Amino acid sequence: MKIFRSIIIDPLIKFIKDSRAIGITLLCCTILSLIISNISELGEQYQQIWLYHFDRTDNHHTHLFFLSLPNSFLLIINDFLMAIFFFLAGMEIKRELLEGELSSFKKSILPIAAAIGGMIMPALFFLFFNHNNSFNRGWAIPTATDIAFTLGIASLLGKRVPVSLKIFLTALAIIDDLGAIVVIAIFYGGTIKIFFLIACAVIISFLFLLNKFKVKNILLHILLALALWYCMFNSGIHATVAGVVFALFIPVQQLKQLEHKFHFPVYFLIVPLFALANSSIQLANNSFNNIAHSPLSWGIAAGLCLGKPLGIFLISFLMIKLKWASMPNETNTLQLLGAGILAGIGFTMSIFIATLAFTTQAEQDIAKITVLIASLISMIIGFIWLRIFSSKKIH
Repeated sequence: MKIFRSIIIDPLIKFIKDSRAIGITLLCCTILSLIISNISELGEQYQQIWLYHFDRTDNHHTHLFFLSLPNSFLLIINDFLMAIFFFLAGMEIKRELLEGELSSFKKSILPIAAAIGGMIMPALFFLFFNHNNSFNRGWAIPTATDIAFTLGIASLLGKRVPVSLKIFLTALAIIDDLGAIVVIAIFYGGTIKIFFLIACAVIISFLFLLNKFKVKNILLHILLALALWYCMFNSGIHATVAGVVFALFIPVQQLKQLEHKFHFPVYFLIVPLFALANSSIQLANNSFNNIAHSPLSWGIAAGLCLGKPLGIFLISFLMIKLKWASMPNETNTLQLLGAGILAGIGFTMSIFIATLAFTTQAEQDIAKITVLIASLISMIIGFIWLRIFSSKKIH
């Protein structure tokens, strides 16, 4: 048993605690899924596992007794399990707003402004290529930043990257997540169903009262969380928003403890499952030719690789020049631009928005492959850029 622990368990625990582990796991799952998807008959069977419909009468909902639920493994992952991912993101956002880097105006103004610039500019780049075609619904795809990958790459640079720049990047990515959640709620829901929306409001009222009177019944909270998710799933607002809403009613003193408990299942089970299911893409002989000539792919690539760094850097530079905000400690302007380049790693959130923006498999596949390519480009350039310009004091 001691040998097993020393050979398997201890190295695994050490790996999980490494800040690079999440990014490595996601990358491996994505590559594995792409490889399996393109092995002749095995690839088709693999795709069918994720897309298999439990109820043939409805593409999105299966009907169990009086309940209307997700109709495939892919929808269970994207609509239910990702709500847990958003629950963790919601807790991180709340903690940062109450006691972290976003808890005061002075601390938060630069990353907030940078995040806004980092969402508007990529959307404009995307719409430059797609303003007059049917792909314009995907404008939000390049606006997202993947926290895990971005900070994982930054951590590879060790002490070359100032701690203050990493904090700035973390705060920016968290605000970016909040922006993505708002965008998903407003622009990527379905037809609004008033009954379920009212039911959501009633459940939220109960959560408010439980929080106000400090009721700590765990089973009751779990039941209300499930009820909130179910009503949100059927309301026309995307179900994952339920995770964020529920996180807002977690008492401050419990946030760190719950974040710690959810870290492993979210980042090493749910998100890898998401990567496996959503990277199940069959690459035909003309796939890359289609991508190279599609305005959809050009819009996403330009948004992530150019729009993200330009939006973040320009608005940050302007805020600092006008003395409305201050440069992060021991950070130079080129390092600030490098942080913007790294923020072009869209990955999880961009792929997720792509699944909401488009209904056809062909459009989703073009968007997903482009997100992967653009994120890889941002990853490599951002790493090299920060490695070069963090080795000298350049102001």
